[in-house]
Amino acid sequence: MADSASLRMQLCTEQFGSRAPRGCRAAADGSLQWDGARRWGWLSRAPTAKPGQDTGSGGPWAALPALSGLRAVLLPQGFPDSVSPDYLPYQLWDSVQAFASSLSGSLATQAVLQGLGVGDAKASVSAATSTWLLKDSTGMLGRIIFAWWKGSKLDCNAKQWRLFADVLNDIAMFLEIMAPMYPVFFTMTVSISNLAKCIVGVAGGATRAALTMHQARRNNMADVSAKDSSQETVVNLAGLLVSLLMLPLVSDCPSLSFGCFILLTALHIYANYRAVRALVLETLNESRLQLVLKHFLQRGEVLEPASANQMEPLWTGFWPSLSLSLGVPLHHLVSSVSELKQLIEGHREPYLLRWNQSHRKQVLTISDGLWCVKGEITSWRLLWNCPWKLSISVC
Repeated sequence: MADSASLRMQLCTEQFGSRAPRGCRAAADGSLQWDGARRWGWLSRAPTAKPGQDTGSGGPWAALPALSGLRAVLLPQGFPDSVSPDYLPYQLWDSVQAFASSLSGSLATQAVLQGLGVGDAKASVSAATSTWLLKDSTGMLGRIIFAWWKGSKLDCNAKQWRLFADVLNDIAMFLEIMAPMYPVFFTMTVSISNLAKCIVGVAGGATRAALTMHQARRNNMADVSAKDSSQETVVNLAGLLVSLLMLPLVSDCPSLSFGCFILLTALHIYANYRAVRALVLETLNESRLQLVLKHFLQRGEVLEPASANQMEPLWTGFWPSLSLSLGVPLHHLVSSVSELKQLIEGHREPYLLRWNQSHRKQVLTISDGLWCVKGEITSWRLLWNCPWKLSISVC
């Protein structure tokens, strides 16, 4: 049995990723007692063993074989310590949006097949084939153009482009549902819809890779990505089973089908918003950098990642552009002796920051030629002792 002195003494500490360290002490019965409460509820809580009960060598989850198997299949190995703290809320909302999108997609696919003439004896096979090929070729061309145009922006604005991709996917499915109502414009409508879906594929795939990199905390990107795919497959399978029950009920009533699509689209957009809002990215893109710097210049303190992520706008195109000048010569900051004295008065840091609001565009100038390497700040002394990571993505 441990004495009172050993009970108070901390034996060791451990830290996973960006989580706060937790300490380990000796319990009265000689076992290890960890400080701090777990934040993942029943998914990571070990079952409590009764006196004299042996939990076996299978670990704390051995007493719950069903949950243990489900956890091993759908969650990354080492969960929750092997992933970021925002992993679970994001994945829950992402599963909701995937389920809603699966049902909406079934309604849209049914409408496209009706428009192509499935079930119509007068429909021409060659006409349907031509429409399908034109639709696919338009999408392929759009995929290439979009990747060239916005490929470099998808990493640093992963949340915004992820939300944009899902909203655009809803617009594409709406066009597919409306296409059979206007047969004259059917080919053009489904081609535009497929163009939008191909853009969704590029934006969604690229942002998923960026978010997987953020969530993986033990160099386990492959495991996190594979389990995300498993979760999506389970959700899509559930959506497929529900679709088999739903489609016969709404196929003969276009108004009911359209009403179901509107409700599912609203749920899809809301779940997507909650999912990306739950993310707390620890790197600085242009918008988060502007928030952090503005807060620092106004209050003299560095904004926490959680606060900056909550303040960051999630719609692309609605953020005022910030002009950044990194590692510039001193003569770009000042043009006279008086300006230099005013700038360095009481200044002790080995860098200079200037926030110029006199221009039509707000300009931030950072003077330290050792910082900037082709737009990526590799060491930023202003943020040295803060929770942000040192690699700053500036687009």
